[in-house]
Amino acid sequence: MGTQTLQYTLTLSNWRANEFSVSLFIPKHDKNELLLTLPSWIPGSYMVRDFAKSIITLSAVSDGDNSTLPIEKIDKQSWKVKTSGNPCSVSYTVYANDLSIRSAFINDEYAFINGTSAFLSVEGMRDVGCTLEVRVPTDDPHLSAWQAYTSMPKSTDTSPLDDTVYRVFHSWHYACECYGDIIDHPIYIGLADTHTFEVDGVTFTLLFSGNNDIDYQRIANDLIPICRHHLTLFPSPHPISDYLFMTLLADNGFGGLEHKYSTALLYPRYDLPLIGDPEDKSDGYITFLSLCSHEFFHTWHVKRIKPDVMVEPDLSQETYTNQLWIYEGFTSFYDDVALARSGVIDAKKYLNIVSQNISRLLQNAGRFKQSAAQSSFDAWTKFYKQDASATNNIVSYYTKGGIIALGLDLLLRKQSDNKFNLDSLMKLLWTQYGKDESGTPDDVVQYLCKTHFDIDVSQYLDSVVYGTDDVDLSSLLSMMGVELKTRPRVNAEDKGGVSSHRPIKHQLGATTKAASLGLTVVQVFEGLAAQQAGVLINDLIVALDGHVVNPAKLQRLLDCCKKESIALTLIRDGRLLNVTLPILPARCDMAYFDVVDDAVLTQWLA
Repeated sequence: MGTQTLQYTLTLSNWRANEFSVSLFIPKHDKNELLLTLPSWIPGSYMVRDFAKSIITLSAVSDGDNSTLPIEKIDKQSWKVKTSGNPCSVSYTVYANDLSIRSAFINDEYAFINGTSAFLSVEGMRDVGCTLEVRVPTDDPHLSAWQAYTSMPKSTDTSPLDDTVYRVFHSWHYACECYGDIIDHPIYIGLADTHTFEVDGVTFTLLFSGNNDIDYQRIANDLIPICRHHLTLFPSPHPISDYLFMTLLADNGFGGLEHKYSTALLYPRYDLPLIGDPEDKSDGYITFLSLCSHEFFHTWHVKRIKPDVMVEPDLSQETYTNQLWIYEGFTSFYDDVALARSGVIDAKKYLNIVSQNISRLLQNAGRFKQSAAQSSFDAWTKFYKQDASATNNIVSYYTKGGIIALGLDLLLRKQSDNKFNLDSLMKLLWTQYGKDESGTPDDVVQYLCKTHFDIDVSQYLDSVVYGTDDVDLSSLLSMMGVELKTRPRVNAEDKGGVSSHRPIKHQLGATTKAASLGLTVVQVFEGLAAQQAGVLINDLIVALDGHVVNPAKLQRLLDCCKKESIALTLIRDGRLLNVTLPILPARCDMAYFDVVDDAVLTQWLA
């Protein structure tokens, strides 16, 4: 790395207090003082998280005489250190108790650390090389079996600054080309199960926290064709030779965050197949495979093909773009269709998944108020900081973006007599903007389709991306061999898709959860019966027509009601209220597909 190398040391100093410590050695430089900063957000997760709030203590000493150096805090995430240009060491402790894939977390089983939560940057040295030594104390018997795992390249120089550390630490050594590189490799330290497999010359490693009875071979067998689909879709050579699926297992929790050579996942442990389980795939397991598919697809589409403003984003503040519908939306289309194309799920299951996504949109009045482009731009506040009214006021660039991608694929096929499709566009995005990571402009989809396919998609995008129109799939689905239909929901848990159960007749128009007495209102849907009656979020519904209710009884009383309205009794902030609930027909907002031509559907999936 040379003399101008930033040397980071990360130590699990006190797992019982959820703390780790970092020291940063800064070589001789030509500045009287240095500015140190920690990012406020992590690429791929568009919300300011203020990681610096978790720094507990911070100090600096001169490398020559070990004298304390003056530090001045400039703002919430920046410090000035007066160094007189001499080498120095900065030391700090970090509190790590955020069980997610975006920050840092330590418990008795493992430590998970993102570089954006751990590594201070040095102004003027963002392009110099970085080394990292990970240390686990040898005097703590609880940590004796812990190992470090990361996709970060291993260092050829494994000698610590002080040879005595060999006697008190287990250590692992890594090297990166620059600061942007070192923060793009999450680090796992602890007990873990690993399993490797190879696809088209790329070595994949599955890592799961703890020691479990999970059927890793089965997961690998299902991921192999999915990974092969993505590797085949994008023109070679592959940008990776090794890839790490890093999964934090929890009782509950869900998430995924992409990195260039790995992904960090959070998933419920008992939604995964255990050794000895039946071979059928549960919905929870299929969702896990789709999550893996989604994050691996980001290896190309987000980590290398990316919006122009994300090529060198300012990690100290929001970086706005209208393009997240392209990146998360297209990826949301491919994460599921790859499972069907590769035979991991059948066509019927795939159509049900798409139906559920469309159903989610049909229930969302916010789709008429916010466009997919606006949703992308406002991700920092409206999408990542949703409240209970979100379904009435915003639209998801993931969900609508995925349906936009489906419609665009069908439109390109129809306009070109099946010569071009969304795969063709993805290949162009890679060759034109991904290989050199040059960044895409806002009009990239219109430009590529017109320039390379001679197809004008501007009217379609003006309508469904920059406008708030629904994607009109009815005129396009003949290219897929299916018809889209809608029906009322069958119960509160209905997500859409084909169902043989009897639909409800009348609809409350609110999402509720069971309480010790009655039902607590979680969401109220715009324009439906509950809102018309004046029901509010956090109301406690106690009775309908004088009868105390639970979820099943409430729906039965609604369906059997022959009147135009009915008395609803609720408690609001300690007050007992009676409101009049109109009896309205259940809305047909559950989508499902009928297969019209199996051969066409098979060809489309091929």
